[in-house]
Amino acid sequence: MDAIISSYITAFLLGLFSTVHCIAMCGSVIGALTLSLPVEVRESQRRMLPFVFNYNVGRILSYGVAGLIVGLLSTPLTQLNAHWVLRIVSVMVMIGMGLYLAGWFPKFARAERLGAPVWRLLQPIGQKLLPVKSYSQAFFLGMVWGWLPCGLVYAALAVAATAGDPVKGGLVMLAFGAGTLPAVMGAGLFTGMLAALARSKQLRQIAGILIIVMAIATLFWPLEAAHEHHKVAQDSNVLVMQGA
Repeated sequence: MDAIISSYITAFLLGLFSTVHCIAMCGSVIGALTLSLPVEVRESQRRMLPFVFNYNVGRILSYGVAGLIVGLLSTPLTQLNAHWVLRIVSVMVMIGMGLYLAGWFPKFARAERLGAPVWRLLQPIGQKLLPVKSYSQAFFLGMVWGWLPCGLVYAALAVAATAGDPVKGGLVMLAFGAGTLPAVMGAGLFTGMLAALARSKQLRQIAGILIIVMAIATLFWPLEAAHEHHKVAQDSNVLVMQGA
């Protein structure tokens, strides 16, 4: 499997497996955003759906921008053949996230402080967009929401860093955002029911273990791709030598 394709899959599954974390953390956020809508909108799921959708489109777009930035910053490292270093770091971050989600490594929550300075700058902008009365307001509020400090997002950004390219880094984060979409959209429409689900200790542990297993598995995906590229290069060199 090609390394970059494996990064897309890893990011998507990371978002999907962390459903309980998304509901627990983002469910309260989108619940508050939903409460800012007019009463006549809140009373109809059909009318509320476009607002919830625009929140999430803005949020995922912000993830893509963050992935683009991380991909740009990590490009020099990949050019120096430090791809494996980035891969190991991303695996360690994902394992930390998995342990935290399962309740076995609560200190991982301290990682969320990394994004606090950016959030302090953006939070006042988000407050000015409340109460939400239009789809465009919901979209831009979602873009602000996308920068909310979150260990899960940082784990996905660690995967995006391994892409070694701004566009690919952005696509990795879009894949991650797509993985979180079912949970967060559902939280916006069925807040109470899904919040009870997110408090399940067993489900959180299962999700955490899945992330840890996936993190370990990603160590072997790029290795396979790198081996194939190396083999192709060797075969090419043999053909050139034979032609000479």
